Amino acid sequence: MNRRQFIRLLTVGSMALYVSGCGANSVVQSVNQPVDNQTVVSGGSTMNIVVINSSPHSEAQSTSRYLAQKFIDGASTKGHNIFVFDAANEDTHPCKGCDHCHMDGDCIFNDAIQTKLMPKMLDADLLVLVTPLYYFGMSAQLKTIVDRFYSRTTRLSGKKSMMISTAWNSADWTMEALQNHYETLVRYMDWTDVGQVWATGCGTRSMVERSDFGDVAYRLGESI
Repeated sequence: MNRRQFIRLLTVGSMALYVSGCGANSVVQSVNQPVDNQTVVSGGSTMNIVVINSSPHSEAQSTSRYLAQKFIDGASTKGHNIFVFDAANEDTHPCKGCDHCHMDGDCIFNDAIQTKLMPKMLDADLLVLVTPLYYFGMSAQLKTIVDRFYSRTTRLSGKKSMMISTAWNSADWTMEALQNHYETLVRYMDWTDVGQVWATGCGTRSMVERSDFGDVAYRLGESI
């Protein structure tokens, strides 16, 4: 396995870390300082973190859940409050576009998004979106959550965010559409992106476990 690391400057004071694991350079650490700085995101304060898993596969099989857990393990060393929502196995409904909420109210569906996830997201300092790559986009389970942001769009703005995704494909363009979608979402929601993990070439659990991406996800968690 090629374990070389490449650093390139994105903007003044911002760095990107590319790690070649699973056969591709697919990790972005977009924080103001390198990942080794342990308080770069939280400033040393305890954060409320919401991790949204969206893979329909089990904990034992899923590649994206594996990286999410590595991130959680790293973040837990800093004592942060972490809430994990399983979008694939909770009672959820897609947005109907009925405008019952008027963009700042209860959804017409009194489901797990409304009762369990939304209160946690509103109190969160950091939202972590986790998805396998399906047809070059996020899973339907995660898209359901994102569309339901509509009910609290303004109140969900201004937060920090991260994206973790895994894919079988290893071409250099594999994650382009999803990365563009995520970065557009960040811009629209007025979020501050503090980390992205694009784990290409990781089509099976054994492949991702043999890669560098687990270590990177762990260190990303430690960095906050």
